[in-house]
Amino acid sequence: MDEAEPYARLADVYDEVVVDPCHDRWAAYLHELWSSDHDSVQAVLDVCCGTGLMTAELTALGYRVVGVDRSPAMLARARHLLGPDAILAQQTLPELTIGGVFDAAISTFDGLNYLSPSELGSTFSVLERRLRPGGWLVFDLHTDAMMQFTVNHPVVEGQSDGRRFEISSVVDVTARTCNTRIVMTGTDDDDIFSEQHNQYFFTDAEVRNALAAARFELVAITDEYTHTPADRSSLRATWTARRLAA
Repeated sequence: MDEAEPYARLADVYDEVVVDPCHDRWAAYLHELWSSDHDSVQAVLDVCCGTGLMTAELTALGYRVVGVDRSPAMLARARHLLGPDAILAQQTLPELTIGGVFDAAISTFDGLNYLSPSELGSTFSVLERRLRPGGWLVFDLHTDAMMQFTVNHPVVEGQSDGRRFEISSVVDVTARTCNTRIVMTGTDDDDIFSEQHNQYFFTDAEVRNALAAARFELVAITDEYTHTPADRSSLRATWTARRLAA
């Protein structure tokens, strides 16, 4: 079986197999959130943009969006979706060489869970330098409830477009790590491959301290792009912060 780099082979089927149909709702939440900013939000940096689904939704709402991701295969899918005029760049966090100053930066669908605690802090610091004073940083992270859910459901199987997939996860609760293997099988040998994905479950204190060290003011922690405060049952928490004024 072909062992691929994360999001290499999976990119071709990612939207159909992994992604929930949620980006329109999430974009509407962000649009409402940013409408309160008297300085206006126009330029948005989409960090870990993947196949460009959120970039597309925000662009349709009138924002100027730049997308960055570490995976060339995912960026190729994003280019196909967004067209030749979209600004997309291959970047690997915590390094971020993209230029410009943005009104907001986002990272959706647990993209930042692929970082270590030290990399998360470095990423916040580099994003702080890319945002204007008062600029928004909105991102989602897996929670302790998601960690326990994964422990209780270590294998998820399904089928989509003639392909079968198995997602097997091993969680180290003490280290707060999750090693996930995704195995895809299809109608011929070219459809058979596996990928290994490694994520980290951050504590609230780690995220709060990293934001403060990078000069962000925490605004809210809510349940998956809603106005409902996150609680012990939340599987995905949305963190909203703003860059402190110079």
